[in-house]
Amino acid sequence: MKTAKAVIPTENGWKYVQQLCKHWAHKLDVELGEQKGIVRFAEATAVMTCDASSLTVDIEAASDDVLERMKGVVASHLDRFAFREAPLPFDWTPA
Repeated sequence: MKTAKAVIPTENGWKYVQQLCKHWAHKLDVELGEQKGIVRFAEATAVMTCDASSLTVDIEAASDDVLERMKGVVASHLDRFAFREAPLPFDWTPA
């Protein structure tokens, strides 16, 4: 499995996690817990956690191609919900 991680500075992380999980729950397997959301895509899983000052996104994917695609999908959706702060600074690193 291929992995990537991004820590995004924002005070609204929990709000964005909730919005994304509700958005994707219509088509995907989603878990929403305390300060954590998990979204299972066909070939990848995104785990989003947050604290008072940041949102952390961990993606695990079946291949490099899928990982690159999913980084874009997650980033574009987060920017859409975080339009007041967008574009958010995504500095992806291998997890």
